[in-house]
Amino acid sequence: MLSILSGRGYQGSMKVESTDFLIIGSGVAGLRAAIELAPHGQVVVVTKDQPGESSTRYAQGGVAAALSDEDEVGIHLNDTLKAGDGLCRRESVEVLVNEGPTRILELMEWGAEFDKEGSNLSFALEAAHSKKRVLRAHGDSTGKEIERVLVNKVRSLPTVSRYSFAYSPDLIVKDNTCYGAYIIKDRKTSAIVAKATLLATGGAGQIFARTTNPFVATGDGMAISYRAGAVLENMEMVQFHPTALYSPAAPQFLLSEAMRGEGALLRNINGQEFMKKYHPDGEMATRDVVSRAIVSEIFATKSDHVYLDLTHMDKEFIKNRFPAIYSTCLNYEFDITEQMVPVSPAAHYIIGGVKTNIDTLTEIRGLYVAGEAASTGVHGANRLASNSLLEGLVFGARAGESIIRNPLDDEEIKDAGLKVERESSGRSFSTIVQYDEIRSKLRKIMWDRAGIIRCDRSLKEALDAFEQWHWILDKEFMTRRELELKNMIQVGLIITTSAMERTCSVGAHFRSDYKEKDNCIYAIDVQKDRGITRELI
Repeated sequence: MLSILSGRGYQGSMKVESTDFLIIGSGVAGLRAAIELAPHGQVVVVTKDQPGESSTRYAQGGVAAALSDEDEVGIHLNDTLKAGDGLCRRESVEVLVNEGPTRILELMEWGAEFDKEGSNLSFALEAAHSKKRVLRAHGDSTGKEIERVLVNKVRSLPTVSRYSFAYSPDLIVKDNTCYGAYIIKDRKTSAIVAKATLLATGGAGQIFARTTNPFVATGDGMAISYRAGAVLENMEMVQFHPTALYSPAAPQFLLSEAMRGEGALLRNINGQEFMKKYHPDGEMATRDVVSRAIVSEIFATKSDHVYLDLTHMDKEFIKNRFPAIYSTCLNYEFDITEQMVPVSPAAHYIIGGVKTNIDTLTEIRGLYVAGEAASTGVHGANRLASNSLLEGLVFGARAGESIIRNPLDDEEIKDAGLKVERESSGRSFSTIVQYDEIRSKLRKIMWDRAGIIRCDRSLKEALDAFEQWHWILDKEFMTRRELELKNMIQVGLIITTSAMERTCSVGAHFRSDYKEKDNCIYAIDVQKDRGITRELI
């Protein structure tokens, strides 16, 4: 699907190829955009790992949409705004809740099989939702089902091609216009120029020592957008999931909050329930409240975890309702029907991201961002549970629609390709000798100093640590792992700087030295050339 603009290969110049539309990332947002774009030209989907290796696959709880008889889009709107704690952009939330049902019905037409009660769809209740509106697939494998349907749909489209195990170190930007991206594959660098470029690269959970995210979540789209001159918004807003499995012998496996929605209880290591003393909604409080409550109990009891207790619930119901969770925990010697499961919070979702409008366009012409890498304004200061898959579907489709309306013209792309070829010679690449040590220290510092509870002192300690790694940000690298570490450092630094700037507590951002929300309704914008600024919501 790629056409070669230059036949000179790698001898003295860079290989430059072209396509109509370039998508970097193959999660829900990227795949849905590819489907939208396919009838209008050649689409190339670049992914740094195998296709489908993204957070979409691991999303357990479900996808929220106002489709039940007892629900309304207006109620979903209000729940989302309430969870966002004053920082949502209402226009974006209206887009999400109004277009969401259409995107879900579309998935069903393409073969998605959501759980049913008889002939009717089954809806679950999750934290901070006032109605049962969360659709599930196979109990706790909703993301996997949505991914299956989208991948099958994409495979049926002859104009879409995949470029796997390829990595984008940077975007091609000239005069505030994005013409595509540089690509590294098999230790060779090439360039793909396109009429529009969409980043759907996911989150950055791997910068924290504890995370539910897959290994690919290293903040790549956010970092390369920042280096290109785009605005990053509200990066201090990181959502920590309260209940990730805590065991030295097991991965930080997510135990869906749908379990608490069905009646699971949180207990400290002494077996005592504790959530009601932190919030009247108890286990069904928002994720930030539950995460901080767990951290407080861990500190008070001098332990490293609390327990999630389902032992009072019907065993067969648990096995049928949470088959993947039950099976996975059993593999690590935890029978959730018979014993309490040790859990503690883990980094789960980057609420902030590359700032876009409701059509996913950034301040850079030709550059679009969707999914977790974007900050559309939907989530505000705290993401409502199960809105993330919906956001990927809705704004992935909108990205495609927006790109179709405003592509760059053929002559611009041709000229950009020729310029890239002329400017590509003479590049030098560095090596990070202490890669493992730096990566480990970075993740620990972000967890300990810029995690669930922050303060001026802890954030300054984190910033001091970043000083010793600043040289990495000015170098070019050839390997995926070194480029990922560069991006992790860049994103970690921006998160920490933004958290230092927001001297108040709101939503997922909590500072022990500024606990009040007063005068906190503003966005934190970070841009390479302008630095950090505050924008009123």
